[in-house]
Amino acid sequence: MPDYVIQHPKTRDVHLIEVKYRASGNFTFADIKHDFPYENAFFVVVSKKHIKCLTYQELRQGKEIDSKSRNYLHKRKEFDTDKEIIKEFCSFAIDFFKVVK
Repeated sequence: MPDYVIQHPKTRDVHLIEVKYRASGNFTFADIKHDFPYENAFFVVVSKKHIKCLTYQELRQGKEIDSKSRNYLHKRKEFDTDKEIIKEFCSFAIDFFKVVK
């Protein structure tokens, strides 16, 4: 089961969310278990500097999350999140993961 099931407050669309922490900030399709059954899931990757997001399908098509990618969570139209709130959570994550190697 994915980590979260969320529902958009306005559209009522339901999304499956898988959250991963990567100190490097890198995440590719190869990082997904070969038997992952939720092809409609979103992968939210928290790193020491950013919170980024791609769908399973985008990862399967070869898109990646890395230090140069611009696929920030606040840009996902599916969630309609407030950029400032995401930045606040990002600051929290940065403080929390300072000690993680």
